[in-house]
Amino acid sequence: MKNIYKRIFPVFCLAATMSLGSCIEEVEPEDDYATNEQVGASASALEASVNGIPTQMTEGYLVYKGEQVNETDMGYPQFMIALTEMLGDMYPGGEPGYDHYTSYNTLQGTYLSETMYFSYLPWFTLYQFVKTANDVIGAVDLEAATDQQKGLLGSAYAARAFDYYMLMTLFEPVENKYTDCSKVLGLTVPIVTEATTGEIAKNNPRVSHKEMMEFILSDLDKAIECLKVTDAKSRRLPGLAAAYAIRAKVHLWDADYENAAKYARMAIDESGARPMNQSEWTDPTTGFAKACPSWLWYINYSGESMGNLANFVGWMSPEAEWGYGELTMPCIDKSLYDKIGTNDFRKNVFVNPGKYAYYNYQTSRDRDFIENAPDYMALKFRCLNGNHATYSIGGATDVPVLRVEEMYLIEAEAVAASKTVAEGAALLNAFMKTYRDPAYSFTTTDLRRFQLEVLTQMRIEFWGEGNAFASAKRLKPNVIQNYEGTNAPSDPHKINCEGIKPNWTLCIPINEINANRAINGLNNPNPSAAVEGPTPIGTFAPGK
Repeated sequence: MKNIYKRIFPVFCLAATMSLGSCIEEVEPEDDYATNEQVGASASALEASVNGIPTQMTEGYLVYKGEQVNETDMGYPQFMIALTEMLGDMYPGGEPGYDHYTSYNTLQGTYLSETMYFSYLPWFTLYQFVKTANDVIGAVDLEAATDQQKGLLGSAYAARAFDYYMLMTLFEPVENKYTDCSKVLGLTVPIVTEATTGEIAKNNPRVSHKEMMEFILSDLDKAIECLKVTDAKSRRLPGLAAAYAIRAKVHLWDADYENAAKYARMAIDESGARPMNQSEWTDPTTGFAKACPSWLWYINYSGESMGNLANFVGWMSPEAEWGYGELTMPCIDKSLYDKIGTNDFRKNVFVNPGKYAYYNYQTSRDRDFIENAPDYMALKFRCLNGNHATYSIGGATDVPVLRVEEMYLIEAEAVAASKTVAEGAALLNAFMKTYRDPAYSFTTTDLRRFQLEVLTQMRIEFWGEGNAFASAKRLKPNVIQNYEGTNAPSDPHKINCEGIKPNWTLCIPINEINANRAINGLNNPNPSAAVEGPTPIGTFAPGK
């Protein structure tokens, strides 16, 4: 085993303020830090370290070390919101000034440049997650591990693979009409492992797509090997089914459709999970607030430690009285809403413009709440137990990271691409008819058209969860936010991009650029102001 349980982390120096005035630095362990030997020998210590992974994923003010700099700093749920906004699938129906995620949607100003907060936040959050997984992995010798240790180690490897998948999809550039990515095409992010020292981190290059894929798949191989031995099946940690699911997502990003289909099916079969039903979606006390049988991996908030603002429900539920959701009233994009079938029960978690059939909108609030709601307002994410008044109760929810529904949709697209469109369409129709819309029917012989239909269903199914983002970035579907009848609230939101929006690839923050000489001069292009709204209806924004 390795000797010291060090807090190994790159020498990223995070600005504590928007002025880049100071840095938060990692320090060497103090005398009371556990050694690797101690952690590795103690099952309880190792389990506690592994349990730090899901706990950290809902930690408020994680990046700024407990300082209340911005309430968007709230671990993994920030990505669920930011990615939905990046897709152009969510708008504020209330007061837009409280929608702090709007910069991911509009491209206005310079908020997504390398010097600004909204580049810092995802980068440093994910590398904090990586560090926590590294601490666990560095504490145990895989070859000498007990069965119990292997189970815990497997979850850590799976979590790290997921973290790097997220980093890859956010920071790996793809060609687009609006920014010049030619210098950095094919590059992902630096790899930081349990063996990375401070000196290595100062000269740690962005690895190629191929190298990153090899690293992630190696982690998943180890995760699967370990979890086959001992799988706790708690679902608060990634188990074997979740490891298969992560692998399916990774292969899909790589356009390795054969393996994407294979591992998606393995995740479905291993989990034994069934998709969420109507009551689970729409229950006003537990809807997307309490883990369901379909959830392969979830995290949860503790009412004892959470704040009133940096929590997911506070942002996403207009029913909650303590957060920004009550002010912004998050809404689905009208054009996406219109694509939900009339018989699809998922339509009933978004307020119809006609406000008809009040009974469809089950709510912990009164009828006036619905009558006064903006069109297309979302009621997907509920306050736990319907408690919309007390944040420490209503906000102490479970939050899905992986659901089995995604595996059904990945399998459908991947089978269509690796075998025949007809076989993929049969899988999609079976899923939709059985679990979502009995009247659903989609036929085509064109692979591209089929892939875009699957993407549409991903965007509907995972509205507010962000899981459709990677597929959208991969498929480049065209982004239409200005159209007749749009509910985009202002001109900066009314953007039409051919292919993808330029902000679907984020900048590496300047602090990392300055600290790591290997990536100096190799940042992604700044997407800020690359496209300005409004784009005239019926046209695309001009390219570079």
